[in-house]
Amino acid sequence: MTASDITKIRIEHDLIGDREVPVSAYYGVHTLRAVENFAITGQTLRESADLIASLAAIKQAAAQANASLGLLDGERADAIIAACVEIRDGALHDHFVVDLIQGGAGTSTNMNANEVIANRALEIMGYGRGDYQHLHPNEHVNLSQSTNDVYPTALKLAAWIGVHRLVDAMGILRRSFEAKAIEFADVLKMGRTQLQDAVPMTLGQEFGTYALMLAEDEARLSEAVSLIREINLGATAIGTGITAHPRYAALVRERLSEIVGVDLVTSPDLVEATQDCGAFVQLSGVLKRVAVKLSKTCNDLRLLSSGPRAGLNEINLPARQAGSSIMPGKVNPVIPEVVNQVAFEVIGNDVTITMAAEAGQLQLNAFEPIIFYSLYRSLSHLTNACLTLEANCIQGITANRDRLRQTVEQSIGIVTALNPYIGYRNATEVALEAHHSGRGVYEILLERGLMQKEHLDAVLRPETLTRPSEKLTFS
Repeated sequence: MTASDITKIRIEHDLIGDREVPVSAYYGVHTLRAVENFAITGQTLRESADLIASLAAIKQAAAQANASLGLLDGERADAIIAACVEIRDGALHDHFVVDLIQGGAGTSTNMNANEVIANRALEIMGYGRGDYQHLHPNEHVNLSQSTNDVYPTALKLAAWIGVHRLVDAMGILRRSFEAKAIEFADVLKMGRTQLQDAVPMTLGQEFGTYALMLAEDEARLSEAVSLIREINLGATAIGTGITAHPRYAALVRERLSEIVGVDLVTSPDLVEATQDCGAFVQLSGVLKRVAVKLSKTCNDLRLLSSGPRAGLNEINLPARQAGSSIMPGKVNPVIPEVVNQVAFEVIGNDVTITMAAEAGQLQLNAFEPIIFYSLYRSLSHLTNACLTLEANCIQGITANRDRLRQTVEQSIGIVTALNPYIGYRNATEVALEAHHSGRGVYEILLERGLMQKEHLDAVLRPETLTRPSEKLTFS
């Protein structure tokens, strides 16, 4: 392609009429009209490499199946397959230019793929782009297919990739919390309920909880993604399989499973599968669960690190940047804050996905583009949030051990642990005096002679205070 070719045009024809398409473009007239019609987000297909690779895998599988069934000649099939392999390897992504949010239930996305693959296949066969009499986007690349089975299948494959990427990121974050739980296993602190002093625990137990919450959601994601393996490829327009060979659905599913390395399952009822977006709703709900719990964890981190002088000041988050343009020395918890915001977005995306899935009518849901756009943003942003939180925050957290010990000794909450040794009445009187005087329970107990110092220290050991244990006996 020379510099002068960039300004040259070719004429392509569609239902609406003739249009000039740049000679340099691998896309065609259908894609061009979609670009003009859907200037919505400014985010195009080329920014979703997983979706492009999934579309190319489907077209490759379809060409293989059609060739096996004698529906597509070897030369065209080989050219289509070669073009798809190149695209899956990262070529020509700049020519996937349709906005991710579009009308038409994904038809523009499907045609963008058909046209790019067709024009690259034409080049492989020795023809020019747009010479569709030799190989056509609809008649050959889209053979035995419809947008209505290609697009949702591609969305599921892209979601499959995104979910496993997220699970990997969550695993990295979980292991970082687990490491901190071990590091802080001997650090005694006060637990709190309703922001009030409760009973002692260790900082290790607190961080271990954050790790366990992530582990639970990793398991929930693995369950939800199993639904994504069920596809409707072979359904064509509405699930009846019109224009497809009777053996096509099973054959294309086998070929696609081999290409992407996923054990895909053809839906037992393709009419139902073509209109039902329940798998996306289920997955989005689990992503909302992940977001809610991750946000709660970040709320805790911001609260525990608040201060440093006028807050809890129990832990130190790594300083990442200056916190104020007017207040010298201020450092803000910017990493937990950005993760909070991602969580808010994911929760909002779940509402969008819910409404879009509900809005489907009769045999097709026309709103799958916004479902994918919202779902994929949730997946990618949660993945980045987990990695950012782990690398820029959790790794560098330190404990203010003296401060934590001091709050335990001064807290009224430790009298609960002392009930078995001094009795409920004495414990209540000590708590009241501590509350009114502002003095620590530890100090008052020793002053009143209710316990000897070595006995009190033994009771207040982390291993005694933070788990079920038998009453200690003192001679």
